[in-house]
Amino acid sequence: MALSCGIIGLPMVGKTTFFNLLTGSQLQTSAFFSGKTAVSTGHARIPDARVDFLADIFKPKKTTYAQLEIIDVPGLRRGGNEFLAAVRDCDALAHIVRGFHDDDVPHVEDSLDIMRDIAAIDTELLFADLQLIETRLNRIREGRKKKLEHPLEEAALERCQALLMEEKPLKLFTPTEEEQEALKHITFLTNKPLLIVVNLDEGQFSSGQWPQKQQVEDYCAAQGYALIAVCARMEEEISRLPDEERGLFLEELGVQESGVSRLAQALYRQLGLISFLTTGEDEVKAWTIRQGLPARQAAGKIHSDIERGFIRAETVAFAHLSEAGSMAAAREKGYFRLEGKEYPVQDGDIINFRFNV
Repeated sequence: MALSCGIIGLPMVGKTTFFNLLTGSQLQTSAFFSGKTAVSTGHARIPDARVDFLADIFKPKKTTYAQLEIIDVPGLRRGGNEFLAAVRDCDALAHIVRGFHDDDVPHVEDSLDIMRDIAAIDTELLFADLQLIETRLNRIREGRKKKLEHPLEEAALERCQALLMEEKPLKLFTPTEEEQEALKHITFLTNKPLLIVVNLDEGQFSSGQWPQKQQVEDYCAAQGYALIAVCARMEEEISRLPDEERGLFLEELGVQESGVSRLAQALYRQLGLISFLTTGEDEVKAWTIRQGLPARQAAGKIHSDIERGFIRAETVAFAHLSEAGSMAAAREKGYFRLEGKEYPVQDGDIINFRFNV
């Protein structure tokens, strides 16, 4: 399951620096001044200490971490949301908002105000959804789409439109089953999981203090937004160091987990996702699934034949394996279990699927 996250925000807030940090790219970070308007796409490897641990044990030919597709759109302007179409199909959105001071990088609003900037982007998302609804309603009413759409789509869209006109996001819309079916082919921005990423300078990040912190925390809690704070420039510079030096620098700066790790964890929580693990001499791999997925369906993520011929899932929890230190020791302690097709896979389960086709 490939996750995707769209990076949005005003110009000059550090979006491209954060993109570079996540994906290992080296895009020019002064794109606003150069007039560049391209959408950038890359992939981030999601760090996972469990995969590292298993790779040390099995010494596989290949080690595969979960992946996160990152789509970075040009900085948004008030009343100009044409780039948002590029992230409409993303699983979640990360709004990068500026908390850092830098006289060499002017703020587009000429002053720092995190709450104002969050509200500005919230409004652009709302307007983009309104624009989409108005376009579809016009096509339906003109008769061009009448035969193609669900009979309840027009009424459902009108309900969505009314909510947006009250400046309320569509995550507050509670559709009936019929309305949900009528709108399933349409993706809205204001009902997507949203992460607020406050981009700080090194001093702010080290102290843990930044402007409007309490207000932002309260607002995110009330809106159901995830919130993380990063110093993208510092982390991006450290990410270029050799592996043996990188950990020391992060430790000295009090960074326990990288920006991509914290972003991924927040995404997983908001989307209700977990990872299970498979092992062997050929490959150690993390598989992303939705929480509570039955073992047989989880097997299908690997191959449809395994799902079709599912017999049992031989399972051990990563915590038990880590405690035992080896697969053999975990077996001796009785940590391995045989689970049936309806077993809800747990985060960190290490699974060997038995099947017969």
